[in-house]
Amino acid sequence: MTTLGQRDRRPEALGSLSVLPDETICVLLEYLAPRDIANLACVSSVMYILCNEEPLWMSLCLRRAKGPLEYKGSWKKTTLHLEGVAQENDAYRKPFHFDGFMSMYLYKRFYRCNTSLDGFSFDDGNVERRRDISLDEFSKEYDAKKPVLLSGLADSWPASKTWTIDQLSEKYGEVPFRISQRSPNKISMKFKDYISYMKTQRDEDPLYVFDDKFGEAAPELLKDYSVPHLFQEDWFEILDKESRPPYRWLIVGPERSGASWHVDPALTSAWNTLLCGRKRWALYPPGKVPLGVTVHVNEDDGDVSIDTPSSLQWWLDYYPLLADEDKPIECTLLAGETIYVPSGWWHCILNLEPTVAVTQNFVNKENFGFVCLDMAPGYHHKGVCRAGLLALDDENSEDLENETHDEDDNTLSYSDLTRKEKRIRMNGGGETENQEEDANAVSKRYNMWKNGFSYNIDFLASFLDKERDHYNFPWSMGNSVGQREMRAWLSKLWALKPEMRELIWKGACIALNAEKWLRCLEEVCTFHNLPFVTEDEKLPVGTGSNPVYLLSDYAIKLFVEGGLEQSMYGLGTELEFYDILGRADSPLRTHIPEVLESGILFFEKGSYKVVPWDGKRIPDIISSSNFDFDASMLNSEFPFGIWNKTLREHRNQGKPAPDSFGSLSSHVWPYIITKRCKGKIFAQLRDDLTWNDAQNLASFLGQQLRNLHLLPYPPVTRPELLNVNAVHEELNIPAEWKVFVDALCQKKKDVTSRLENWGNPIPRALMTKIDEYIPDDFFVDLLHVFKDTNDGDEIKPCTWIHSDIMDDNIHMEPFADDSVDGQHNSWRPSHILDFSDLSIGDPICDLIPIYLDVFRGDADLFKKLLESYGLPLIRSRSPENGTTKTTDSTRKKVLCPSYRTMCYCILHEENST
Repeated sequence: MTTLGQRDRRPEALGSLSVLPDETICVLLEYLAPRDIANLACVSSVMYILCNEEPLWMSLCLRRAKGPLEYKGSWKKTTLHLEGVAQENDAYRKPFHFDGFMSMYLYKRFYRCNTSLDGFSFDDGNVERRRDISLDEFSKEYDAKKPVLLSGLADSWPASKTWTIDQLSEKYGEVPFRISQRSPNKISMKFKDYISYMKTQRDEDPLYVFDDKFGEAAPELLKDYSVPHLFQEDWFEILDKESRPPYRWLIVGPERSGASWHVDPALTSAWNTLLCGRKRWALYPPGKVPLGVTVHVNEDDGDVSIDTPSSLQWWLDYYPLLADEDKPIECTLLAGETIYVPSGWWHCILNLEPTVAVTQNFVNKENFGFVCLDMAPGYHHKGVCRAGLLALDDENSEDLENETHDEDDNTLSYSDLTRKEKRIRMNGGGETENQEEDANAVSKRYNMWKNGFSYNIDFLASFLDKERDHYNFPWSMGNSVGQREMRAWLSKLWALKPEMRELIWKGACIALNAEKWLRCLEEVCTFHNLPFVTEDEKLPVGTGSNPVYLLSDYAIKLFVEGGLEQSMYGLGTELEFYDILGRADSPLRTHIPEVLESGILFFEKGSYKVVPWDGKRIPDIISSSNFDFDASMLNSEFPFGIWNKTLREHRNQGKPAPDSFGSLSSHVWPYIITKRCKGKIFAQLRDDLTWNDAQNLASFLGQQLRNLHLLPYPPVTRPELLNVNAVHEELNIPAEWKVFVDALCQKKKDVTSRLENWGNPIPRALMTKIDEYIPDDFFVDLLHVFKDTNDGDEIKPCTWIHSDIMDDNIHMEPFADDSVDGQHNSWRPSHILDFSDLSIGDPICDLIPIYLDVFRGDADLFKKLLESYGLPLIRSRSPENGTTKTTDSTRKKVLCPSYRTMCYCILHEENST
């Protein structure tokens, strides 16, 4: 497209790339490095134009920026500054201008970057406005029902007078605040630098301060406001500071900035108070996806992501296309006003001028059920909560499809999509030419949305996948709290809010399938003549990975995590360990809960059945199910013991472990009953212990680790494990050490992908050095550490490894210090819990979680532990026969415990950082 009489330079300047739309080329350019972009700009006139677009350099800069960012007047200059490129004086260099090139995509973006909202006419909107509303009125009319705009709530706040751009800049100019942007990096800017950016930028989607840690960065700000009386109830408040999800944000932004379409995390509700400026709000009820928005729901873990235009782009390009009946609920929020956003409501915000605001999300009795629902396993219900019935699979929505015709790539049907991810969209996204057609299709779809959908907890819960369970299906990384924190939260609510137990129980049944596990518990109790489960004991406790119940004098654990096969190996290995522990008469016995019963619970022909199991045979319910067990397993004293478990892990290394007993996993559960320990777990007492208590704990752990690591373990019996690293057969290396080293070697193969999937991934620059830090020779050197081992050596290569001695697996009991008249004033360690993750390996592996999690890096406590441990952790000499001086020197590094420990941390399956 060119002006009259001018030659279109695009085909010649772009060559073969001219077949691509400008939008696509701009997206592709973002994958290049800044220096490559600079070189590409020299190729042709059109490439020069595309490569000098500020939005491109903004994306490049934010992708590379780390820590506090200082804006240099343009994003190109800022990026080059980060790259360490010396820049010429602009006064001597003017940008080139070219005729004969016209791009509607670039023009629209240029317009959005430079438009002013002063000339836009926004009315007061149609959200109800209220003043001096009582808590009872709010609860009856609005809470979890509809938005409302409230005035007067912030009149008494100091922030209403002091939270202006200038005053905040003067007082907090040197304080870095977090910045919201579409980049995985966590970027911050000093407030004075942000204000400088805010005044000079001409960005399409400007950065804005969106900081959930502002209270830590500038504690004085918390004194300037208080939570309004209507929103005081927040059930997340009972969580520890470390476990509580982000819930309050300071928001500062320029004109044209804002939050694009979204639903608040975990389906919480929110209030947002504006202290200066004006904000335009648009809202849709739950299930009504806005035009231009695409909802992605991952079919594996239920993770939800949303593709949406910026708030400014939506108002300029999409809003005008909507029929009156399809337009959102709207309002203009003024300084001093507060808007309430109920659970599940879509909302989009556009700053009409520079603004300062504070917002908080909360959980109360009205939205609690929706929060539990959003953290339940599966994906159907998450899609329905956000996109209504349009989120259903084709086979479940035939009635809806009958009302729909002429489906193409821009409709809401997704029968052509993969099973891994469902997309619920109101258009194809991007700068399309058929947005009016999209809008017409949306009107039809909105009519479908009205028929049958209800944002009602019972209706939405009907879309839960009954085959998926909280304990053995993937947990979405997008959930507000972790899987264990979710269980701990419900347990705390159960104890602290007895008057709300009916509601809490309903939420627990949705999120944890609590009713199912309670029924299992009652069957086990009945079979073993244990007391009836009381009201206080109905919910599982603790933060472990399986349902654990504490009754009057008993602790009952159902093995669920990972499916039936993993559960059988978990309990089978634990029972084998207890058998060895009893025969060895180890002092460790007195510091492990006494095992009272163990068995298998299963559901068959409409009723539950229980059979005892001591781990010494394959239970009939499993052996009669036509599974193929090899002779070695059938002849093992403990068929699900340590070496059969190790072989399973070896075979599945680097890929998800299949559940060979999958057909039984939904109705067969191993369990164990132990004597209940009196007192509390260390995690509950950490902040209350004296230094003397902490030192006693360190000594106790050293003593019990010594007892554990001195305990004998079965010889390697699986020939498949003995054949690994056959090249070293001629060396006298213990079989168990070879198995351990081979497992580490296997973990190295997929270490990069594993580290990338961690919640807080290691920086890419460090990941590229893993091969250098842990070369392949490391495993050879590690093997040779125990070359020519004999029974008289000072240290054995391997020991039992608990694997999980952390703050939730250490039990402590109260005791009276003689110096304080016999009154309880201290805690002492009494038991180590949960031996279901046992392995055989380097004893150093047991020290890592203790040092990192229990001691939190305290060197004095670790030294105290080592003093009471009293066993050597490394072989102090390496055999000299057959080795050269050079080879011997290269293996000294492997003997270093700190190096070995770091390698073990990097290779571990879970985040050890």
